[in-house]
Amino acid sequence: MARLFALAMVLVLLVALDRGLVDADFYRDVDFVWGSQNSGIWNNGDSLALMLNNVSGCGMVTRNQYLFGSIEVQIKLVKGNSAGTVIAYYVLSSTGEKHDEIDFEFLGNETGQPYIIHTNIFVQGVGNREEQFYPWFDPSTDFHNYTIHWNPSQVVWFVDGIPIRVFRNYESQGIPFPDQQAMRAYSSIWVADDWATRGGLVKVDWSCAPFVAYYEYLRLRACPWYGPTSTGQCAETTPANWWTRPGFETLDYQQQGRMNWVRENYMIYDYCKDEKRFNGVLPHECHLPKY
Repeated sequence: MARLFALAMVLVLLVALDRGLVDADFYRDVDFVWGSQNSGIWNNGDSLALMLNNVSGCGMVTRNQYLFGSIEVQIKLVKGNSAGTVIAYYVLSSTGEKHDEIDFEFLGNETGQPYIIHTNIFVQGVGNREEQFYPWFDPSTDFHNYTIHWNPSQVVWFVDGIPIRVFRNYESQGIPFPDQQAMRAYSSIWVADDWATRGGLVKVDWSCAPFVAYYEYLRLRACPWYGPTSTGQCAETTPANWWTRPGFETLDYQQQGRMNWVRENYMIYDYCKDEKRFNGVLPHECHLPKY
């Protein structure tokens, strides 16, 4: 009995120490940075809606900052004609010139046309690393999981558990990596009809408003930031820092295969193949392995 009690106490301590098991609550864990009148929270804080109308959009942000781990949420995108609208879901360090940012953006569409999943990463204020995909499902009819995972080795974008993109840590090759600045998670819905749909050719049809995106089950499975000392603490290889375990240093073979499937069949833009944009000199990371 004593051994069982001791084992139980160890498990309790591990759970308490594991900062990677955090079920968030929209009531408790987020604030609205603009357009709060166009938001709604219900289901004991597990469900959220952000709305866009011809007066305002809406944006939220997590109250806490994090460094490394996973930020995940289930989203059901705007149904019907969402042309000219953007739903952004991203992790951002700050609004300064040297900010780090990891993006998912969902570019609206005309009725019957597919959404575009737009991804990007900024490090020390420098972006221009866009990759775009068509979803292999209708993201407006049901909830789908979108996860941003990052650790000292890599950043990975997941859709329903399938990796679609990797940005590896090649600081040893002189390529900056987002491993120094604390980040908050943001999401918003807003008008971007100057570029979002067919390069701005299709504008928002306000007769289809309001445009509503639904969210469920936000999980902040990440290392809380308490100040500069957290930079080292969040990167340490410890039982609590699950994201530093060897299995998370790179994608496994099954994940690599699934990512290749997405990129071969649903990828529509890759900055690493746009030689014209970069005058024939692609960014250095484009010549390095993804795995």
